[in-house]
Amino acid sequence: MVGREEFLEWAEVFGNYYGTSRRFLEEAERQGRDLLLDIDVQGAAQVKQKLPEAVSIFILPPSRNELEERLRRRSEDSEDVIQKRLRDASREIYGYARYDYVLINDLLDRSAERLQAIVLADRWRRRGGPGAESSPEQAQIVREQAESCRTERVQSKVQPILTSFGPIGEVSG
Repeated sequence: MVGREEFLEWAEVFGNYYGTSRRFLEEAERQGRDLLLDIDVQGAAQVKQKLPEAVSIFILPPSRNELEERLRRRSEDSEDVIQKRLRDASREIYGYARYDYVLINDLLDRSAERLQAIVLADRWRRRGGPGAESSPEQAQIVREQAESCRTERVQSKVQPILTSFGPIGEVSG
């Protein structure tokens, strides 16, 4: 499938291969739906290269300590894998500026609301405005929420997160 370019993106991550078949994008387009991909930075770069109009959202944990706690609470990974994920994260977060939006995943409900606002605002941008399902006031609130997550607008909020990770690739323990 890789050789036939049937993947929109693919990568080897932590020793496993992952990818997104192009057919999911084609199916979403046929149905007039948005396609939301949960992919790593390698995949996001591939998608952006192939589809420059794609909207990219970098999701950040509120701190390195919170990321480590979340990884440990999942109880899915060995200590070696957790340390590798933390090292990789400490490198990857510095690439946040290549994304259209940055979503700081601090509170689940708030993060979900902001993600929805980004998706809706972009859909409306592509379609020339909100449909009848939204009042002008609701549309304005959604647009403001989405704009508040624009990469250039969150730099002051991102800086403390970057600092919590320390120098690129460092894992404190």
